[in-house]
Amino acid sequence: MTPQLKLSRPLALFDIESTGVVPLRDRIVEIAVLKLFPDGTSQTTVRRLYPEMPIPPGATAIHGITDADVADCPTFSVIAPKLYAYLEDCDLGGYNITGFDIPILEAEFKRAGLTFQTDNRKVVDVYNIFCKLYPRTLTAAYKFFCGKDLDSAHSAAADISATLEVLLGQLNRHTELPTDVAALADFSTISDPDALDRTRRFKWNGDEVVVNFGKNSGRTLRDLAENDPGFLRWITRNDFPDDVKEIAANALTGKFPVREKPATDQ
Repeated sequence: MTPQLKLSRPLALFDIESTGVVPLRDRIVEIAVLKLFPDGTSQTTVRRLYPEMPIPPGATAIHGITDADVADCPTFSVIAPKLYAYLEDCDLGGYNITGFDIPILEAEFKRAGLTFQTDNRKVVDVYNIFCKLYPRTLTAAYKFFCGKDLDSAHSAAADISATLEVLLGQLNRHTELPTDVAALADFSTISDPDALDRTRRFKWNGDEVVVNFGKNSGRTLRDLAENDPGFLRWITRNDFPDDVKEIAANALTGKFPVREKPATDQ
């Protein structure tokens, strides 16, 4: 028998698709809400939104929503009052909502002149439940794929030996995985089409490069070069990868990356 959720008030499970992953900079392009009521009934609503900024190709590659798809949609500020009222009496649920969906929703409501708070709500984050049930540590992976306890964890020799066993266990359990190193390397790489450097310190946002870390996250490279060059000088003088330093150094001399346009059929 499937366990039933016990609700004392409505639970709003929601998911957001956006222009990126920085709540204070990025905007919502789609929001879906599944509202569960204590009497067992439910309502589902889905709304696409015009984000008032270009949707980067990297974001489109993930959720499939393009600028053209949302060109005629309302902005968040238009739907904000009704959405605020719809969520007013609800606890919240979702997947990784504490890490992303709630922060970007709070930021969007703030831009619309509304204060969205979670202090008086229960928040059920399914991602956090998943992480607690299935920890992503080497010890947990060793137990899952090899069926053994890892003795001397965090001993380098024990860890590297266990890592090989886990890899072989993954190949044994998942026959769809490739067995040659080149294909495994491709599979294990989490790529980002908007990343400008290997460590993703700089990213494309439309045709502009923005900082993707620290206090200046979301600011454009051009803005920093013209108005806050000290930050870029700090990058060039500190322990950053060479490609990150090169981007910062070039910007200080007025050389900015130019994004290549995708090839089109003639």
